[in-house]
Amino acid sequence: MQILVVEDDVRLAQALCRILEESGYKTDAVHDGQSGLDYAESGIYDVVILDVMLPKMDGFTVVSNLRRAGVSTPVLLLTARDAVPDKICGLDSGADDYMTKPFSPAELMAHLRALTRRQGEVLFEAITSGDVSLNLESHDLTCGDQSIHLSYKEFSLARVLMANAGAAVSKATLIEKVWGLEAAADENNVEAYVSFLRKKLKFLGSASRIETLRGAGYRFAAEGAATGNRASA
Repeated sequence: MQILVVEDDVRLAQALCRILEESGYKTDAVHDGQSGLDYAESGIYDVVILDVMLPKMDGFTVVSNLRRAGVSTPVLLLTARDAVPDKICGLDSGADDYMTKPFSPAELMAHLRALTRRQGEVLFEAITSGDVSLNLESHDLTCGDQSIHLSYKEFSLARVLMANAGAAVSKATLIEKVWGLEAAADENNVEAYVSFLRKKLKFLGSASRIETLRGAGYRFAAEGAATGNRASA
């Protein structure tokens, strides 16, 4: 899951990202409302954590503009305000949930779980595609009785490809999903990690493979024990 944090307090934004990343989430952080709107409009994020009091554009305006643009990404408003009218204004603007500062890490994670449930999503423990299974908690890739641990970048790459098994995934999309919009990664980084992941699949003896599609990116070709891809709770 990839989360955008829009918070003008840089130290708080860093703390939020640290909490989220320790729980296995991928994060990007920006510090004003206009940047938050620009990033969120990309559609690559699963949740936006959005402060209300922001420079350039307040959080209410950001979420309202997102909804007018047809972006349905769940938004958790984060603010020091706790007055009922402010909560109503935020929810009426299109936000999905509202959390008041200060808060505990456990409260933040509970709100995120609630948001995913409201969107009809289920947080799965593993993605299975063909004859391989990717554990979303341990980052282990398994084929039959063989298992190997993936680095964070290898895991992130495998998750995107396996979740879209059979479909072309561009290098640009992989850079956004695995490295983030602000990263200095380029196509050479993608090619290197695809090579690493191919070696892991070979080590496991998997019949599944990562195909190179000239000009289009890569495709995970699921072969072996199962067809297509599925996720297990």
